[in-house]
Amino acid sequence: MTVIAGCASEKTAPQAPAASAQPSQPAPAEAAKLRSALLPVPKGMEVAYGPEIGTYGTLRFTKQSLDAIRESKLEHPECAGATQLDAARPEIAKAPAAVVKFTSARGVITQSVMALPPEAFPGPLPDQCDAYSAQVRGMEVVYRTRDLALPRQGDESRAYLTTASGGERQAQIGTVTIRRGGFVMSLMVVGQEVKRAGLLELSRLADQNLSKAAV
Repeated sequence: MTVIAGCASEKTAPQAPAASAQPSQPAPAEAAKLRSALLPVPKGMEVAYGPEIGTYGTLRFTKQSLDAIRESKLEHPECAGATQLDAARPEIAKAPAAVVKFTSARGVITQSVMALPPEAFPGPLPDQCDAYSAQVRGMEVVYRTRDLALPRQGDESRAYLTTASGGERQAQIGTVTIRRGGFVMSLMVVGQEVKRAGLLELSRLADQNLSKAAV
């Protein structure tokens, strides 16, 4: 829900402090593991936000995402976080987490890593979320999502490709969520076109980092 209208709002996100002061912080050892699971800056991109570490529901990234959802009118509200780590779920909102965002002229990559029990891993996409509409900033946007056939990574993983169309603009959102032990990593890649091969390589690198943090 934070991406549409050509994802312009994502590209112009202000630079955030390297580590935001939050009312609740993970223990130092856990914070170090979360940070270690984040990707380095991809070639040709720059840091647009973070890394920010704290309780997921208190992070600036999370609050901005929830504000964007509240300002929109969704045909199926339950679909807003269906392909990602949904901060509307209490167990996810309370989880220790780290978030970073990278940007370039071609698109945006957002990565979230959090400490979660296995049962909190997101379930399959609900049937009604395959295609639905929303009013976003006065524009009608249609979201169409399909499962993306990527090899399983970690203990379990899910991948989706969403096409968001509104007015004369269109964007694609690729999402990959991977669990290893008690850690869950989510990638969201936004651009005019998200290629399967690129998303697979990015998720492979992210899973390598996650495997080291989950030890």
